Amino acid sequence: MSEPPRTRHPALVHLPFALVMAVVAVGLVRITMDHWREGSVWIGLALYLAAGLRALLRDEQAGLVAIRSRPVDVLSYAVFGTLVIAVAVTIEGGPLN
Repeated sequence: MSEPPRTRHPALVHLPFALVMAVVAVGLVRITMDHWREGSVWIGLALYLAAGLRALLRDEQAGLVAIRSRPVDVLSYAVFGTLVIAVAVTIEGGPLN
């Protein structure tokens, strides 16, 4: 006898995106608390998380983290994460020190 195909709960497909958005939410909270540099770093880390999840998960598992092909997604997330963190670290002064 053959086994029936294993079914996954449909909500699990959105778990990677929910994790990324949770880290973004932490960053936005820090920004609203006048810690914009730290909040920006959190958002950059969320982009790194998205790159890592996209690299590790299959297309069916990545959910909304998968936008284009895997190499393009990983490269885009990593580059934008690096840029956001670089801007947060290098800008000095301003009203939100």
